[in-house]
Amino acid sequence: MTSRLWGARFTSEPSDAMANLSASVHFDWVLAPFDIAQSKAHARVLNGAGLLDASELHLMHFGLDQLREQVLNGFFVATPEDEDVHTALERGLIEIIGGAVGGKLRAGRSRNDQVATDLRMYLRNSARVVASELVEVQNALLAQASAHVDHAAPGFTHLQHAQPVSFGHELAKHIHAFSRDVERFIDWDKRAAKSPMGSGALAGSSLDLDPVAVASDLGFDGVVENSIDGVSDRDFVAEFLFITALVGVHLSRLGEEICLWSSREFGWATLDDAWSTGSSIMPQKKNPDVAELARGKSGRLIGHVTAMLTVLKGLPFAYNRDLQEDKESSIDAIETLLLVLPAMAGTVSTLKFDVDKMLKSAPEGFALATDIAEWVVKQGVPFREAHEIAGACVRAAEAQGTDLDELSDQQFAEIHPSLTPAVREVLTVQGSLDARSTINGTAPASVRVQLANAQVRLGQLHDWAKVTPHDV
Repeated sequence: MTSRLWGARFTSEPSDAMANLSASVHFDWVLAPFDIAQSKAHARVLNGAGLLDASELHLMHFGLDQLREQVLNGFFVATPEDEDVHTALERGLIEIIGGAVGGKLRAGRSRNDQVATDLRMYLRNSARVVASELVEVQNALLAQASAHVDHAAPGFTHLQHAQPVSFGHELAKHIHAFSRDVERFIDWDKRAAKSPMGSGALAGSSLDLDPVAVASDLGFDGVVENSIDGVSDRDFVAEFLFITALVGVHLSRLGEEICLWSSREFGWATLDDAWSTGSSIMPQKKNPDVAELARGKSGRLIGHVTAMLTVLKGLPFAYNRDLQEDKESSIDAIETLLLVLPAMAGTVSTLKFDVDKMLKSAPEGFALATDIAEWVVKQGVPFREAHEIAGACVRAAEAQGTDLDELSDQQFAEIHPSLTPAVREVLTVQGSLDARSTINGTAPASVRVQLANAQVRLGQLHDWAKVTPHDV
């Protein structure tokens, strides 16, 4: 007898090619613990509707608990004949408690609302796991940023020297990007926390079931309001994949900077041996593989959200089999990030920085020109004119092959009378940093406050990540 959940009206078996194309159990098996938890909740409402008596409910729960243990310890596995995770688990339940009771579980639900519910449960839990690993990367960045608050480095725009910055400030920008990613998961979770169970195939059920009780049992905040939307909505998948893609982009940007910092040309950072590899032909090489793989994996993550949106863009009405594409993309996105994030945390936490080299490079490229312009503004000169004055100072220094602080008092005075010898107060890296003391500026005093606030926020994000909505 076939274990398929359909087929009574068919007179022949599906072809091998059809069965292979249709099968999803080889990737949707990760949903098994969630499907079993959902089945236990469904059994309770079947009991409440008078469709299972107390002894049958007890036997059903006993069988589901046994099945869960067998799944978790690998004793029960799907077979090639099982079309999907739902088919395999029903087979497993019937093997344990028999078909007389096990066959009643399917009443009032469809694979359509089952899979939509399972996937929401899986992604809600997985969002916390990914967020927890993101916080670990942020903690590594926070430790490095705190150690380098007082160390100056060149700040860049257009990959050109712009203004000196606290290197702690430079590192901390990545903390804020990743915080937004976790906050997006938190915001996404508010929309994902609605249960589709009770939607049936698309129109609900004529049985006297209680979708609200199932939703509460499974850790949801409520029930989707439209049964057709309940089985056909995959916005929550597309949005989840967008967040994971953006995490990938942020990892890629951090990875790119690590590649630059550790290059011979920059020479700012040294990679730890545990987080780098060598060359098969060049003995001297130490390659930033984690950073490079983070850049590469971002393309994979971007591809997943693009694929999901393409699947969704032309689907008519309720459930269509196209939606089976939702799981491989989301599962792979999660697994990809859970590979990259711990490696990035390890890489960041073990980087060694050459602070002397960064300090020496900080004023290069006439990086203090803006300080001259702003000093002139304080003398009452309009910024439009001050910008031209600072530019003239750059031309003069460039013409004689020196930096700005090597211009003489006479040269400054000849450029503009406002440029008194007191202008030299701002022609130091430390002076430049200290002057930028706004709440979000790069002055070390400001950066310390920013990092203290970031530490508090990381604690809040960690607290959210450690609370699992679905106990499986």
